[in-house]
Amino acid sequence: MRSTRVRRTCITLVASALTLSAAAACGSSDESSSGKTRITVNCEPPKSAKVDRSFFDQDTAAFEKKNSDIDVVMHDAFPCQDPKTFDAKLAGGQMEDVFYTYFTDAKHVVDINQAADLTPYVKELKSYDTIQKQLRDIYTVDGKIYGIPRTGYSMGLIYNRALFTKAGLDPDKPPATWEEVRADAKKIAALGNGTVGYADYSAQNQGGWHFTAEMYSQGGDVVSADGKKASIDTPQGKAVLQNLHDMRWDDNSMGSKQLLVINDVQQMMGSGKLGMYLSAPDNIPILVKEKGGNYKDLALAPMPGGQGTLIGGDGYMFNKKDSPAQIRAGLKWLDSMFLTPGDGFLGDYARAKKSDAPVGLPEPRLFTGAADAKDQAVKKANANVPVENYQSFLDGNQSLQMKIEPPNAQQIYSILDGVVSAVLTKKDADIDKLLSDASGKIDAMLARS
Repeated sequence: MRSTRVRRTCITLVASALTLSAAAACGSSDESSSGKTRITVNCEPPKSAKVDRSFFDQDTAAFEKKNSDIDVVMHDAFPCQDPKTFDAKLAGGQMEDVFYTYFTDAKHVVDINQAADLTPYVKELKSYDTIQKQLRDIYTVDGKIYGIPRTGYSMGLIYNRALFTKAGLDPDKPPATWEEVRADAKKIAALGNGTVGYADYSAQNQGGWHFTAEMYSQGGDVVSADGKKASIDTPQGKAVLQNLHDMRWDDNSMGSKQLLVINDVQQMMGSGKLGMYLSAPDNIPILVKEKGGNYKDLALAPMPGGQGTLIGGDGYMFNKKDSPAQIRAGLKWLDSMFLTPGDGFLGDYARAKKSDAPVGLPEPRLFTGAADAKDQAVKKANANVPVENYQSFLDGNQSLQMKIEPPNAQQIYSILDGVVSAVLTKKDADIDKLLSDASGKIDAMLARS
């Protein structure tokens, strides 16, 4: 359920001959005119993101200088992956040689036979064994490796320390259970003047996304282990919805405006009118730079409930048409750009600090062992945000089960949106019926997939 970038695309032409010509222009041959191995890659930051674009281009140019036999052709993207066109681009042969994917895409791309098998080549990727195994496993299907993780995130609870203090709560002791979330939200809402204690999404598939995260937090799930049946009509599912219902209608701590999406909630938090909401750490700089928030007021706690948290992230896969030379070149580029601790596009913290980019957020945390220690040491040395505000998140995550989004996530989220929105907009919503009906719809969808 993330993020936004600009893509440069080829123009689709009406005449069939011209369309084929245009498709060929979008693709990539094995060699450039200079005899170098040529690869196209996507997710270059858009020109509007001047700092990120500059870093990305600088790092790619440095890579090409060091690897004079490789020519990298970059395509910018907004978003890096558009779900509406992703499959069509794959099927039409328009996908780049090295292309961005969400974690939830990995198996699907393999299932439709559009991914190159990287297994024979990953031994050449110096950083591969340093990446967290649970992230590597996401791109491993039937024992074969089809992608390389780039970033990972886990959900937590963002809260406003200033509102906690004003409401008589201890900002150093965020709520650890959903009962405590409810109690704290009620006290924050009692401050009045339009202050909301807790907010949640309930539209554009985002309500289903958060319902899933809340299920994980209580030890539940949304589909069975084999991915064939819904598992929402359970005590955990009922507890999630009952808690939302009670905060919304009994406590009036969620405000009267509902059917919220991420931008609405971020605006509320940035303006100092919201006490808590679920998110990943990457929301924090958005709240400050785009929504008027202040780093000192924004803190992050682990998911309430103490059982689990939803993880997500992204990585790169390779076009099934890639030659061995292109695969090797792409892996070298990934190593240089994203997978070198304390360096590269995501890891050069000293450069980020000089450009006033936030350094010190608790995630993404990609590596393990000595690589992680080096990455964290460089990050700590260049931190320019209040890292102490995120310590409880780091500590609490150690005991949580990390769970990826379910298969067919977007279809499931669309169904669950209706469940969450009904509870938040109808005081007399029948929770048992909502769960039963949604379970049947998910079962039918999974049977067709």
